[in-house]
Amino acid sequence: MTGLLGSRRLRVAAACLVHLGLVGLAVAPQLSARLTGEELRLAVAPLDPIDPFRGAYVVLDYPDLPLQQTGRARPLEGTVFVPLAPAGEVWEGGALTTREPSAGPYLRCDTDGWQLRCGIESLFAAQDEALRIEQQLVTGAVAVVRVDDNGNAAVVRVEAARP
Repeated sequence: MTGLLGSRRLRVAAACLVHLGLVGLAVAPQLSARLTGEELRLAVAPLDPIDPFRGAYVVLDYPDLPLQQTGRARPLEGTVFVPLAPAGEVWEGGALTTREPSAGPYLRCDTDGWQLRCGIESLFAAQDEALRIEQQLVTGAVAVVRVDDNGNAAVVRVEAARP
């Protein structure tokens, strides 16, 4: 009986470790960007109001990044890259590519053929903070984003644009 109980505990512990590992894999790109990424400032604009069913978050639009694929006869699908280059106080995105850039910061994005997901499309915050951020976006703001060497990105905060 003790042997059976011991193997059951071992299986439960193994299952817990596997699930913990899967959670780690799911958050690894965002965590890597936050811990090891270079801090960049991107021009940002509001895209969508707070959705009461999803909680307090702000959906962000980046006018200087090619986050929508328009004008392409055949849209790119899968993993694509957006090279970044400084443009004064903020960084701008270059043309989409299917090849990982060899130098400089870039965003690693996934696309379904029309819209890109780079991990910086929304920012979750407390209700009051989300409202403040949305008001700030209307008057002019930048997103402070951390980007690691593999192109993984995470929004750190939104702050007022410098005059």
